[in-house]
Amino acid sequence: MFFHVILTTRCNLECRYCSGEASRDFSPPSPEIDYSLPDRPSYTTADLKGFLEKDADAHVIFYGGEPLLAADLIGEIIDTVNARAFIIQTNGTLLRALDPRHLRRLHTIAVSVDGDEAQTDLNRGGGTFRRVLENLRWAIENGFSGELIARMTVMEPLDIYKQVRWLLSNDEFSFSSVHWQLNAGFWDDYSERDFERWVRGSYNPGVRRLVSYWVDHMKTAGRVLRIYPLIGIADSLLRGEESRLRCGAGWANYAIQTDGHIIPCPAMWGLRRYYLGHIKTSRPGELKKVDLGEPCASCDILGKCGGRCLYANVMKRWDPDASEVICETVRNLIGSIEEKIPTIRGLIERGVIAPEDFSYMKYNGCEIIP
Repeated sequence: MFFHVILTTRCNLECRYCSGEASRDFSPPSPEIDYSLPDRPSYTTADLKGFLEKDADAHVIFYGGEPLLAADLIGEIIDTVNARAFIIQTNGTLLRALDPRHLRRLHTIAVSVDGDEAQTDLNRGGGTFRRVLENLRWAIENGFSGELIARMTVMEPLDIYKQVRWLLSNDEFSFSSVHWQLNAGFWDDYSERDFERWVRGSYNPGVRRLVSYWVDHMKTAGRVLRIYPLIGIADSLLRGEESRLRCGAGWANYAIQTDGHIIPCPAMWGLRRYYLGHIKTSRPGELKKVDLGEPCASCDILGKCGGRCLYANVMKRWDPDASEVICETVRNLIGSIEEKIPTIRGLIERGVIAPEDFSYMKYNGCEIIP
C-alpha cells in the first residue's frame, strides 16, 4: 500500500494555480472542513513507524505543502521506518536541505516543473526553473540514481505537445519520465477561465499529436518514452484489464494528515467525513475503501478511466456542463491511445519493443488520468 505522508501544510512558493487560485476561490469556508490542522506532524515518528510496519508492502510518499521544509523529518523517517520505497513530491527548490545519504535512499523524485524556463517561471515565479535544475544536477552528482519525474501542472495557455517534448529532449536537462495533471475541477474558477476553448483548440489536439509522436518514437528508436498518462493507459489496454481509480486514492493509496488522521488522498485534507482512521489506532489492511459516486460510477468508460479524481468527484466544484469538458479530455486521451494499440501490438510481436516497457510503479503519485 502507498501512503502520502503530509509533513507540512506550508510552501515556500506561491504558484499561480495553487496559491493564486486559492486567493480567487469564491467558495465560502465549509463547516465540514477542519482548517486548523497543525503545520507539522503532531504525532511522533515512532507512531508512524508503528502504523506503517503493520503493512509489509508500505511505500512512503513525502508530501506537503513543500515537504522539504521538513527535511529533518524526512531524514528521521528514512532512518527509522522500514518502508519498501521512499518517494518525494517536491517543487525542487530545497533539495539541498536533504542529507545526501537520505537523498540516495529515495526511489523516486517527482519534481514540479511545467516545461521550459518561460513556462515554469510563468507558473511558479521568476528564477524557479534555474534553481530547480541546479538542484537536480546537485542531486545526481550526490548519488541520486532513482527515477526522476517531471511533474507538470497543466492549464491554459500551455502547449502540451511542445512542453512534454521539451522536457524529454532539450539542451538544459532532459527528464527520463514526465507526468502531468490538469488543473481542472479543483477550484471554483471555471467562469474565470478560458478552459473550454483551450481544451478544444490546443490541449486535445496536442494530446493526439503527442500520442502519435510517442508511437512513432517506438518505431524509430525501439524505446517507449516514459510519459505517464500514456504508459499507464496503454499498459491496461494491452492487458485487457479494467482499472479502479488509477491513482489508488481510497483503496491502494492513502494520505496521513499532520494530525495523524488518514484520508483517501492528500487533496482531501480536513474533510472530516472522509477520515478513515488514525495512525495510532488503525491498521493499513483494515482501512475503508472509498468508492466513486455519480457521474463516474455509471460512466461507460469507467473501467478504462478509473474515475480521474476522487476529490473532484466528491466536491463537484465545477457544474456538470463544465465537468463534461474535463471528461472530453479523458475520452480524447484514451481514444487516442486505443487507436494506436494495434500498431503497438505489432511492434511487440516484431520484438521492436516489449510488454514490460509499459510497466511502472503503480500508485507512485502519478494520477495517470490527468
